[in-house]
Amino acid sequence: MNHSGANEPAPPQRSEALEAAAAVWLSLRDRGLTAEETSAFVRWLQEDSRHATIFAELDATWKGFERLSALLPGATEPDENLLAPRRRRRGSWRLAWGVGGLAAAAGVIFFALAGFGTESRTAETAVGAFHKLDLSDGSTAQLNTDSSIETAFTADERRVRILRGEVFFTVARSSSRPFVVELGRIEARAVGTAFNVRRDGNSVEILVTEGRVRLDDARNGRSLLPLTPSQGDVPLLLAGEKATRAVSASSARGAVAPAVIVRLAEADVIRALAWQERRLEFEATPLADVVREFNRYNQTRLVIVHEELGRKRFSGTFRADGYETLVRLLEQDFGVKVGRNEREITLTGRP
Repeated sequence: MNHSGANEPAPPQRSEALEAAAAVWLSLRDRGLTAEETSAFVRWLQEDSRHATIFAELDATWKGFERLSALLPGATEPDENLLAPRRRRRGSWRLAWGVGGLAAAAGVIFFALAGFGTESRTAETAVGAFHKLDLSDGSTAQLNTDSSIETAFTADERRVRILRGEVFFTVARSSSRPFVVELGRIEARAVGTAFNVRRDGNSVEILVTEGRVRLDDARNGRSLLPLTPSQGDVPLLLAGEKATRAVSASSARGAVAPAVIVRLAEADVIRALAWQERRLEFEATPLADVVREFNRYNQTRLVIVHEELGRKRFSGTFRADGYETLVRLLEQDFGVKVGRNEREITLTGRP
């Protein structure tokens, strides 16, 4: 009789609760854990030796399914657009009841699933925070300070709703699944491209850095871009171009107001995207606009007392959290008087 397994450890006792926990952590790990979630995940693994074992088994099982799917009849090569949504749904359809409590315990800032064919998530950053979100289709969304988005991916469409703030998208190419960014009544459509979207109050700015983007009225599908002879029937926003438009710009009769298009020099594009490196760059910018930008990234508010001071133009490069550097510059080199309290710094004087 073979007794080779007599001294082997007994397999871990399984339960739906443990499998639910492992499925949630697997999904969270795939989209990227925050620092708080990482700490919570490590604590979960250390609580019970079964946790690591079941997590590893579930991970290996789903990796095997993904490799198998690429070998199915008719498959030419693995399609990230098909595989990724399945990775996001690992175990969740059967054990969805366990998601809510675990997500709350881990301090999750985004994670939600709905149905077999839809992947829905939300993400947001606090003032001064930045976050790069890897989407299930291979695209990425880099969130600037104080930004919030919702995603809804189906087999036919990839949709992201910008609730507030600024996001830079790098879009994975997929001819069968358009990538749509929704900003109120405005829709930006891309296939494989990179572009920056900023929603600031009632204003929207879209800057394309690679590829081309359509800009349509979400209600009637009409283009918000001017038609040029070289683009054929569908006007497009090209790399190096920026479109600006009010979110609800329309007449009482529902006529669509076109976006304002400007072509930026390379230096202007770099300056507009400096926030990705935690920098703010200004070139002959009114101080009022400089202050407005710093206030996006910092809890301490800068307040200009005199309008005339706000119209003065300044140039320079600063850290996004370097408002004290700006204040010292204004105080020492331009004679601006500075007042302070717990929440704000006032700027007074005429440099």
